[in-house]
Amino acid sequence: MQDNAPLTIGVDHVGLAVKNLESARRFFCECLGWKLVGENQSYPASFVSDGNGIVTLWQVEDSEKCVPFDRRRNVGLHHLALKVVDREALDALHARVAAWPGIAPDVAQGLIEATHQVCPYSRATHGNIALETKLV
Repeated sequence: MQDNAPLTIGVDHVGLAVKNLESARRFFCECLGWKLVGENQSYPASFVSDGNGIVTLWQVEDSEKCVPFDRRRNVGLHHLALKVVDREALDALHARVAAWPGIAPDVAQGLIEATHQVCPYSRATHGNIALETKLV
């Protein structure tokens, strides 16, 4: 008989290659409220955590030659979904991210709309639960 129990207990960390390490670190730490838990200047890399998980941010070698990820053509991490404790926390997070420098209002609104189109939870509850989203 084969034991199908998982051999792991969860995800320890996720690594993201970023175009601008300082900007990415500031977004996670200043905007999202995460903590810098380590750095490695030889990569260079920063390790950030919300106390539950760790994201490793790696600076790409040549930021002028890097290309944006296209989920339809590239193999790799598609998205990173973060948990919040309740709707109030979600609203606060959205307001903070929407106001972050470099996030255009139309992009923030587009993220809201796209999330509801692709999120399996949003699709599953569509028409069953009244939900209103707006960019503030």
